[in-house]
Amino acid sequence: MSSVLGKHIAADPRDVIAAGHQLGRAVASLGLGDVDVLGMAETATSLGHCVADNLDAAMYLHTTRRHAPPNMIYAEFQEGHSHATDHTLQPSSADLFAQPRPIVLVDDEISTGNTAFATVAALQQLQHRAHYVVASLVDVRNDTHRHDAAAAVSNKLRTSVHFVSLAQGDVDQPAGLIDAVCALNPPVLNTPSDRPPSTPSRLTLPWPAHVPEGGRHGFLRQDRPEFEEAVLWASEHLHSYLDPSRPVLLVGHEELMYLPLRLADQLARHGFNTRFQSTTRSPAYVHNHPEYPLGTGWTFPASEPGETSARFLYNGWQAPPHVRVQLVLLVDRIAASGDLTVGEVLAASGYDVIIAEVDGPDATTLAEIRGRQQ
Repeated sequence: MSSVLGKHIAADPRDVIAAGHQLGRAVASLGLGDVDVLGMAETATSLGHCVADNLDAAMYLHTTRRHAPPNMIYAEFQEGHSHATDHTLQPSSADLFAQPRPIVLVDDEISTGNTAFATVAALQQLQHRAHYVVASLVDVRNDTHRHDAAAAVSNKLRTSVHFVSLAQGDVDQPAGLIDAVCALNPPVLNTPSDRPPSTPSRLTLPWPAHVPEGGRHGFLRQDRPEFEEAVLWASEHLHSYLDPSRPVLLVGHEELMYLPLRLADQLARHGFNTRFQSTTRSPAYVHNHPEYPLGTGWTFPASEPGETSARFLYNGWQAPPHVRVQLVLLVDRIAASGDLTVGEVLAASGYDVIIAEVDGPDATTLAEIRGRQQ
């Protein structure tokens, strides 16, 4: 659980961006020159984008677990330890990978390295690249494991794989821990507030039809100037719906993390007290204890049509009883068209909920736009 990621723990957006930029500088110190950056869904989509910003990367793309027709999938691979294992790459065009630049893989943490190695193997099958860098906030392998695994994969795939991280550590699992956890009572989720719930409101943020709102279908260096303008435009619109005297929690929808992060940062620049985090597919145990990181949790149906597994949000913003936090949930067009029970669940917990939709271009539209620009 990271305090600078914006997933399970609500964080100051400035701290999240700063951590991503610091990781970008660690990658830059390797001197690889122009790179492409690949962020890992769902936790590292905004972290990867921040790294790409710092490196002025030619292209940023994040993996996704959202379903797509086979002809829209460039590559796919498995993440063995995850609760949702299928990763796919869905760039607007395979041409985004035409240049054999070094690729920087960004994830929040490295425990075995297997996910990163599976990604490298999948990409090498499509096009050989001489260099890969795996960048993370924390790496919990020991030095020998890290070195030997990288050397073995580099030799097998005829490439060079390096790891960089902001912190290193190790994992110590006490005897009997798993049995003790399994014996715990089921967690209590969706605890209602003593206050009457407000009714969630909905709005659509202005967004240019030709500017990607994130990296699911590829975000190019030339997209940055118009994206920055669009963030200013959208934040000004959102500003008009908010009370500047009350806290604002910007919540991204699963993989849609970077844009809500940037909106939270922009609101902070205008004097709002903001925090940022996002919903997740991953179930985790909630226990209200000062030394445990997940003290509160909510569960609700998936928003995307056709999805059936539950979704979650953890912790939120635990403000004093007399303070009513404004919670802005940012969703894209597909999520907005489905089940948004999440709004009612969070409102019942005492938040004033705004569901904000952003309508960015899909992969087909982006491909057409980029084809005309060539």
